[in-house]
Amino acid sequence: MFWIILSVFLWGIIHSLLASSRAKDLARGRFGAMSTRFYRLFYNVFAVLSFVPVLGIAALTADQTLYVVPFPWFGLMVLGELLAIAGLVAGFLQTDAWEFLGLRQLAENDKTSQLKTSGLYHYVRHPLYLSGLLFIWLFPRMTVNLLAINVAVTVYILIGTLFEERKLRREFGEEYIEYCAATPMLIPFTKRNKSPHQLS
Repeated sequence: MFWIILSVFLWGIIHSLLASSRAKDLARGRFGAMSTRFYRLFYNVFAVLSFVPVLGIAALTADQTLYVVPFPWFGLMVLGELLAIAGLVAGFLQTDAWEFLGLRQLAENDKTSQLKTSGLYHYVRHPLYLSGLLFIWLFPRMTVNLLAINVAVTVYILIGTLFEERKLRREFGEEYIEYCAATPMLIPFTKRNKSPHQLS
């Protein structure tokens, strides 16, 4: 379990460092302005490939079952996972799928980002993170290794969310502060949602 958690944390640290503005500035300084167009695609490909060793460590580590959820709760958890997948797809499309993947940047110059507050973003500020957390924790069968991965990934997501919040505040300023006042970070319906203009 220790090595699984450590590998996830190492992956998370590298992932976070590459997502930082400093890493992007270093890439721009080393490879020129064109690196901006390729950075997001590189970042996504690297994030996926670098997680493969984590799964390899988990597969090679002795494991044991902690629990298996019986029927009918098994069906409810699977339904929850399907809803989480739907949330991931919907959130992914709302964030501009091609831009998220890094493919739009290959053909277009940088454009000004716009704060998204509609759709799923009306209910939570980070629907992709929420959907991801629901998906990993609603597995009806839990093992020691899966629990280790889930705990490590959850801690990483929560810390990453806080860093992303700081970045969004810098990027959007008062607009994002008003959005935060109206919309919960991860747990829906814990705030009384209002449109930003209703807060002033």
